Amino acid sequence: MGVAGAGKSMQGRLLADEAGYPWLSTGELLRVLITGKRRQEMNQGKLLSDEEVIKVVDTVIGLIDMSQEFVLDGFPRTIPQAEWVLSQSRKHRFDLTGVFHLIASDDVVKGRLSKRGRMDDTSEAINKRFEEYEAVTLPILEHFQKEKVPIFNIDAAREPMDVHKSIMEHLNRIKLEKQ
Repeated sequence: MGVAGAGKSMQGRLLADEAGYPWLSTGELLRVLITGKRRQEMNQGKLLSDEEVIKVVDTVIGLIDMSQEFVLDGFPRTIPQAEWVLSQSRKHRFDLTGVFHLIASDDVVKGRLSKRGRMDDTSEAINKRFEEYEAVTLPILEHFQKEKVPIFNIDAAREPMDVHKSIMEHLNRIKLEKQ
């Protein structure tokens, strides 16, 4: 988890590649699967409804081998989405190993997003993402903590391979504890 530009996709791909996990990037899935007026609204920085996002994630999760671990990138982004993840974990559809929370300052994130060159990375859309992240997404971390989900805060302002190394160290500790 993290605000747009914190490095979720980069770190998700690195983790998936190194560990051999499927990488499910909600942002990428939505950019590919959402069309029409909803796509235009999404490109303006508006969030899709929880039902729309959960439907896409549920469908894609249904396509992968649930006997293996996977990286879920950029989801959940609201409390109802977090509740869906927790409910699926309680039903033993998958295990929720932990949440990697990538933390970077506004300046770092704005610098990264301005270089990314996506249509939806306008100044207005970026500012709206920060506001929504603080108001809607950050409370998810508190919610997960209350539910005893491990949260790993990672300084994402560093070089990508340093961030990745921190993630792998936490993941390796988790695996050792489970043995």
